[in-house]
Amino acid sequence: MDIGHPFAVLDDPGQWSRFSKVSPSRPHMWESVLQVDGMVCAACAVKVERALRSLPGVEAADVSAGRRSARVVWSTSKTRPSALFSAISGAGYTPLPANDAAARDRRQRESRLALWRWLVAGLCMMQVMMYAYPAYIAEPGDLANDQMQVLRWASWVLTLPVLAFSCTPFFKAAWQDGVRRRLGMDTPVALAILIMFAASTAGTFNPQGAFGAEVYFDSLTMFVFFLLTSRWLELRLRDQTTGSLDALINRLPHSVNRRVGHADGLDSGTGRFERVSVERLLAGDIVQVLPGEAFPADGLLVEGRTHVDESLLTGESRALARETGQALVAGSFNLSSSVLMQVTRAGSDTRYAQIVALMQEAAATKPALAVLADRIAAPFLWVVLFGALGAAVFAWDQGPQHALMVAVAVLIVTCPCALSLATPAAMMATSGALARIGVLVRRPQALEALANVDTFVFDKTGTLTHDALTVGPIETRVGVAPERALAWAAALASQSLHPASQAVVAAAKASHTARPVWVASSVQEFQGQGLTGEVDTAGMLRLGSASHCQVAGASGPAKRLYMSDGQGWLATFELGEKLRHDAARAVTRLAQMGKTVEILSGDSSAAVLRIAREIGLSNFSGQCRPEDKLRRLQYLGDQGRRVAMVGDGLNDGPALAFAGVSIAMGHAVPVAQSKADLVVQSDQLGAIVSAVILARKSARVVRQNLLWAFVYNIACIPLAAIGWLPAWLAGLGMASSSLVVVLNSLRLARPIAQLADREP
Repeated sequence: MDIGHPFAVLDDPGQWSRFSKVSPSRPHMWESVLQVDGMVCAACAVKVERALRSLPGVEAADVSAGRRSARVVWSTSKTRPSALFSAISGAGYTPLPANDAAARDRRQRESRLALWRWLVAGLCMMQVMMYAYPAYIAEPGDLANDQMQVLRWASWVLTLPVLAFSCTPFFKAAWQDGVRRRLGMDTPVALAILIMFAASTAGTFNPQGAFGAEVYFDSLTMFVFFLLTSRWLELRLRDQTTGSLDALINRLPHSVNRRVGHADGLDSGTGRFERVSVERLLAGDIVQVLPGEAFPADGLLVEGRTHVDESLLTGESRALARETGQALVAGSFNLSSSVLMQVTRAGSDTRYAQIVALMQEAAATKPALAVLADRIAAPFLWVVLFGALGAAVFAWDQGPQHALMVAVAVLIVTCPCALSLATPAAMMATSGALARIGVLVRRPQALEALANVDTFVFDKTGTLTHDALTVGPIETRVGVAPERALAWAAALASQSLHPASQAVVAAAKASHTARPVWVASSVQEFQGQGLTGEVDTAGMLRLGSASHCQVAGASGPAKRLYMSDGQGWLATFELGEKLRHDAARAVTRLAQMGKTVEILSGDSSAAVLRIAREIGLSNFSGQCRPEDKLRRLQYLGDQGRRVAMVGDGLNDGPALAFAGVSIAMGHAVPVAQSKADLVVQSDQLGAIVSAVILARKSARVVRQNLLWAFVYNIACIPLAAIGWLPAWLAGLGMASSSLVVVLNSLRLARPIAQLADREP
């Protein structure tokens, strides 16, 4: 490692996790998300992509100018992060780790500086317009030559701050493009500004010369003001979406109070705490979290009770009560009182870190329409330059000043800013709106497909129903109270991690009459069969399947748990699944929108039938293996159906990977989430309905934006070419076209929490 290299510190593998993660399918490949400052257009993104893809070991590079981010897949055996950063820097842009504090500080400084540039341009524009006004209304002879000259000199002086300060980003970007023999979107803008200023300066210094008939300081300052207005609003839209990611990333505290002298999570008796960095936390640590602070890791509440806010992580707006023994999630806020938590997962292993990784990946991925717009915009700039040159040659016989102004108008009016913004602006607004209700968009292009989906296929367990089993009616032998049987069963089940055992323990904890909790000893677990052990006052008990408990002639629902003792059968526990509270409503809403809905589950046909009846579905299949689900989706695809798959389990992975749109629930296993286009962190099925509605709205907005950009250019280019469109009006048109696209996209950022309950 070259320690003299400016990015050499990033080659330390210990630094990679700040902005990178290992590729799920290929351990030797890493995926990095970088912040790229200085990009303003599609041509900028294309330049950065080319620079990254030219590096050996870079398998893929996806750069978004709208979000100013890059996602790079690279091989650890062929390249290092310093090479990625150097390539971006060599292209003329500033690279930073996506979650680095410096990146956030730079964005804040950039926002403030953009505001100042806009204010200076606006103030100078008003003053220049004031000095230009007499020339517009004066009759011949009303103004003496020296008076006219004083007004021109005043306008020239007031234009200098606009040129030297407000126009700096345009000149800097154009200069960098010129040095690298490339063409960017700021090149025609910079040329137009320089031509107007040069011609007006020549007319000011030499009123009798070829350019002395008229000056254009008012048009120049007005054009710059309009353009900066459009870019300021675009910056605000981007920051509004990026702010959701920043708010999530910044939730964790920098340091936390950790108990001193703990061993395996137990206090040594000192009762003292030390302030340590969050990065130093390990599983088993005991930490103190004060009211108003965020929980620094995943863990269990070991002392105290409180309420927590998980709204940004799950979309749940209500404060949730937490008591001793309950789980706490990193990034959620402690609202009520000081508590102690024991860390179970820290750093990149937490659910919080996984959510951040998903959001960063989504922020650096471009939809297909945006890629197409980028490819069109870059070569179109050459057409703009040659078109301006041709218009100037055509108009030269009417005078050099008129010819230059025609060229300026063509340069300004044909700049494809609106075309480049049409898709990214809508996608940014849509992704930000969905993130606020707990839906993370991993691949923005999926929104385009989601708008056209006509068939939804749901997994059952963990998707339409909750993960955990529930204990229903309890049958017992004569003389044994159900509450006592439940307490005995919980004594055995507490020493097992099987879902059925956990259901029994949860039911016993929830039942006050089932207490006291009995103690079991000599407990043995037989895989797939059940448990045996000795329970106080009850003797040796068996808990599990009918065969394990030696219960003859057992019949009824497949999901039953039996308990027996030395005398034979003792109790039967009915186990069931709890349907999600909004499952039936979500399915009904999808059907009302004209979607076909069906269930594919690996559970028994009887269990699937019960759930299908509860939510009113007639299309369902049970006992489906992963290959069965995949074959069904392939069949639907062959029939011309556009399918979305919603699942959460390992057996849903192949189907999620094949589906046109894949949606995973927030608690899904990592494999399912890695194959999903959208992740529903809120675990609310109504969020899927909201996503469909918003995807349809987004598709309409994208079409409107593209149509507007096309119509604007088609209508204005001929007017500019024949000299009917002055430079200031061309600037107003160009800025307005971008402004229309941004404002139209902002409609998608409105609150959408209640969309699922409205008519589509």
